[in-house]
Amino acid sequence: MGNLDGKVAIITGAGRGLGREEAMQLAKQGVRVVINDIDLPDAKEAAEATVAEIKGFGGEAVAVYGDCADSNDASNLMKTALDTYGDLNIMVNNAGFCRDKTIFAMSDEEFDSVVRVHLRGHFVNMRNATAYWREKAKQGGEVYGRLISTASEAAIYGSAGQPNYAAAKAGIIAMTMGAAQLVIKYGITCNVIMPRALTDMTAGGATAELFQPPAEGGFHAFDPANVAPLVGYLSSPEAGKISGEVFVVWGNQVQILQRP
Repeated sequence: MGNLDGKVAIITGAGRGLGREEAMQLAKQGVRVVINDIDLPDAKEAAEATVAEIKGFGGEAVAVYGDCADSNDASNLMKTALDTYGDLNIMVNNAGFCRDKTIFAMSDEEFDSVVRVHLRGHFVNMRNATAYWREKAKQGGEVYGRLISTASEAAIYGSAGQPNYAAAKAGIIAMTMGAAQLVIKYGITCNVIMPRALTDMTAGGATAELFQPPAEGGFHAFDPANVAPLVGYLSSPEAGKISGEVFVVWGNQVQILQRP
């Protein structure tokens, strides 16, 4: 089907928005996809619809419900990939949500809940994936590992109404860059994407007006589907020497953040 035939990916938050488009992209490249979303009716319905669409064009996918930031749920997600498809090759951390307030109005719970899902959600799944790949390498197995994290330009420029979100995204970049330095010796790549996209999350956020579609049709630069090809490329053999990079992606553009 594609240049990633037989590979296995986990994508968190993959029922809708960016995660859904990434799942569709990878499935079309031949990846067997484990789709994670939260265990709520709307999210489960969306995840099942994504699985059905992938199966409809001959791809393979399974949905797993749970909290991406919970260690037990994350372990179950990993176990499902290994039990169902026998391996893991690609981990795309995407799940997140917003609870916007200014710094002087935000509660402890509003701060902690967003940091938990974004930053801890990345951490537990990164830990599980990299530990699996490292152990496989130590046992002499062939390792194909691609780790893709999802951050935001808010991590660099800040966001007046999203101190929790901006801080979490900055942490994701730092954590992913550290992982990249550590695991490159196993042939594992770790990269960060910073998408500009209109999703359920950004539509209800403080910066929603920045991502609106054109008033009279035409090319929608902030369609999440525009982000997915970069994820497909970073997951591919062709990107095997690309690691420790941060990409801004939207429309038909990809920019690489220049190091200071």
